[in-house]
Amino acid sequence: MFDVAIIGCGPVGALAANLLGREGLSVVALEKELAHYPLPRAVHLDHEMMRLFQSAGVIDRVLGDMADTDGHLHVGAAAQVIRYMGTVGMARPFGWSNDYFFYQPELEAHLREGFAGMRNVALKLGAAFTGLTQEDGAVHIAYTQDGKDQTLSARWVIACDGSRSPVRKALGVALDDLDFEEPWLVVDAEVEGPVSFPAISGVPAQADLQRLSVMMCDPKRPATVVPGRGNHRRWEFMLLPGEDDTAMMQPEAVSALVEPWMQGVPHKVVRAATYRFHGLVAHKWQVGNVFLAGDAAHQTPPFFGQGMCHGLRDVANLAWKMVAIARDGADAAILDTYQPERDPHVRGVIGAAVNAGRYICQLDPVLAAQRDTEMAQRAASATKETAADLIPAISTGLIAEGTPSAGERFIQPVLADGSKLDDVTGDGWRLFAQGAAPVAGINVVDLATLNDKGAITNWLAARSTPAVLVRPDHYVFGTGTAESLIARRAALLGLTMEKAA
Repeated sequence: MFDVAIIGCGPVGALAANLLGREGLSVVALEKELAHYPLPRAVHLDHEMMRLFQSAGVIDRVLGDMADTDGHLHVGAAAQVIRYMGTVGMARPFGWSNDYFFYQPELEAHLREGFAGMRNVALKLGAAFTGLTQEDGAVHIAYTQDGKDQTLSARWVIACDGSRSPVRKALGVALDDLDFEEPWLVVDAEVEGPVSFPAISGVPAQADLQRLSVMMCDPKRPATVVPGRGNHRRWEFMLLPGEDDTAMMQPEAVSALVEPWMQGVPHKVVRAATYRFHGLVAHKWQVGNVFLAGDAAHQTPPFFGQGMCHGLRDVANLAWKMVAIARDGADAAILDTYQPERDPHVRGVIGAAVNAGRYICQLDPVLAAQRDTEMAQRAASATKETAADLIPAISTGLIAEGTPSAGERFIQPVLADGSKLDDVTGDGWRLFAQGAAPVAGINVVDLATLNDKGAITNWLAARSTPAVLVRPDHYVFGTGTAESLIARRAALLGLTMEKAA
């Protein structure tokens, strides 16, 4: 019997396989397709995902195919800036740029390469899930491969099988509809030159339109222009009432939409597809020992590029808990914190994306003008924001609730030698303090020996606390004295102090 069976081996499932495999768990991934989907789907991820790729040991594989960019710009009906979420000149407290664009087939290949040499990880291609049963702490999975009915068993299942999720349907889990559905045409192209923009007023001096995700909130037709890696570019065009999906995907219609942005620049459309942008969240993310992750658990409108990021956070959350149970003897009930930790997190970001979608998709010229005035006024008095600011802290679960910064993402300073914090300290449980005693199961980092230019010492001083304990997924467990944090961790994980120490 495997420790973990992963159903669906896109980016989310592949990251799960890497994280679990590196920690020695036995893993099998079932993927119904024989080859990668050859065209781009997701295109954006953020600094937190790059840090997870560090944890998974694949950062050197993926980094060369990432294009770091400068954030988001929203443009009103009169071609004026109404919201700027740019990152030029801002600090990078997590060690990476805030925004990266990528080409999904490349990313999937790199992630699979990451676990290909792990003897404890198996990938079964052409394996289509057909059903499951659960008994006595095991999940029995039925699937077909090479025209034959097959079965296997695992202690846990992570279903990363997409928005139509056969696993979710087999479990009878319903979706909570957050009342957002709009039709859009997504166009991917290979472009041999810069995108042409109309004259836009109010663009900050430091902003480069070629390096921003630009949202044109034009009631005539809302559209997004997205940068990409290499010569890849993406457009998303809202379909207007009465427009037919099939007709709008035809080459003539696509060309007419894209051409004004090209101004004669050579380009080749590689994909045009219509989508319904949804806000949906599964009622239950866990049924027994089966866990929904990624699009199987939630679907996010793409206006801040967080859809795939949610799924990667999901499996990072599950992976360290499964490792703690299987390897370290933690209480199996800690997995019950998965949905309580992740669901509010996801809903917070989906809520922001849905709210943005409502104003972006405004087709009434009068209401659009009112929107632009109100947003420009808010922007004039608001502090600088980035898309990363949309990510809330974990508010409940395996954190030391009530301690300063519990549930926040922990910083990753760049050290004096140019390396990043996680490269030196690892990515398991880490306790940062001055002169704390060694503890089994926790990497105790003496700040006196860490050449981070005082970054973590300053972080602690700002919170008036002597120590911080960080979870393997890089979220702050809690702050306080080293002794209190060690004891609280042991209690929440269901470890005796003998096991913990």
